[in-house]
Amino acid sequence: MTIPPSTLAEIKLLIFDLDGTLVDTKTDIALSVNAMRQQMNLSPLPHERIVTYVGHGAAQLVRRSLGGSPPDDQLERGTALFVEHYRCHLLDNTLPYPGVPEALRQLRDRKMAILTNKPTGMSQEILRGLGLASYFSFVYGGDSFPQKKPEPAGVLKLMQDLQVPAVRTMLVGDSDTDVLTGRNAGVWTCAVTYGFGAATLKSTPPDLLLDDMRELPPLLGGRPA
Repeated sequence: MTIPPSTLAEIKLLIFDLDGTLVDTKTDIALSVNAMRQQMNLSPLPHERIVTYVGHGAAQLVRRSLGGSPPDDQLERGTALFVEHYRCHLLDNTLPYPGVPEALRQLRDRKMAILTNKPTGMSQEILRGLGLASYFSFVYGGDSFPQKKPEPAGVLKLMQDLQVPAVRTMLVGDSDTDVLTGRNAGVWTCAVTYGFGAATLKSTPPDLLLDDMRELPPLLGGRPA
């Protein structure tokens, strides 16, 4: 941990990633990717491989699921097929990770928001369906800004929205994309070891690393000023 304990107690804004951090969406995403591939007369991919493609938005997920450099027409068709299927199956198997609801309840005296590369509407539907939406003042997705994470626009906007400086803001995610987003915005970074992008944290470590979201409330301690 590279954050001084006194600084942790002063954190006022927590910005969370969604997939791989708060909610386990891997099965529904993988099933939708393979449904897309089936409609394009392709064989299914292992779920474990598909999960490594998550985190950079739907188009990049589909691009990688189609081999990395599909023709533009195939990418366009594949993305449309994936989104159509996934939109109808967002909550078939998706659940919060263990400890997430409890942690959010304990953290609700702080300002909290979502910044994800998933489309905003889908993100909001998942949060509502899982009973988590009320914890967050804002939900920004991959369609909220011209550029996705790791560009810092979303973090900068949320700090402006909620009037909290960088020194009192923490970005919580599961991958190097999240850590780099936080660094680019000049805020503190926290990551979880159980998410989709855990392997990427070895080369891009956060300021704070958690095995369970329930570890976060006691680390932050008391109520922020």
